[in-house]
Amino acid sequence: MEDLPNRLSAVLDDRKRLERELSEAKKKLAMGGGAKADAADGVRVVGNVKLLARAVEGVEIKDLKSLADEGKKQLGSGVVALVAATGDGKASIVVGVTPDLVARFSAVDLVRKASEVLGGKGGGGKPDMAQAGGPDGSKADAALAAIAAALGG
Repeated sequence: MEDLPNRLSAVLDDRKRLERELSEAKKKLAMGGGAKADAADGVRVVGNVKLLARAVEGVEIKDLKSLADEGKKQLGSGVVALVAATGDGKASIVVGVTPDLVARFSAVDLVRKASEVLGGKGGGGKPDMAQAGGPDGSKADAALAAIAAALGG
């Protein structure tokens, strides 16, 4: 009985570790299982800019920005747009722009175009990373298409 607090602490620590590992696994899966970026991974060239546009599932909304950072690293130069539907049918979108392209494209402008398609208003952030949402998660693909169109595709 006197060992119960130690055992409880160990179980809670184990649970935190497992939750972290699950979150990391979901993020890797959402980004193509850690494979190198290519056309099968949702990367295409629009205008003369690489675009990684993907609707992701099973990813926490709070993890979208770190996923976009990963995508920017994969691309080297380009734009990353990730949409995740929430459990209540809404959607959240994050747009990341690599530093070499922020003079041409603002993540804030791009995310606002996508947010309009999702039925949202506005969105915000910085020229290299912005986030928005909308009530209509069923329009995730259309929101990604709006970003592609804004890039000239």
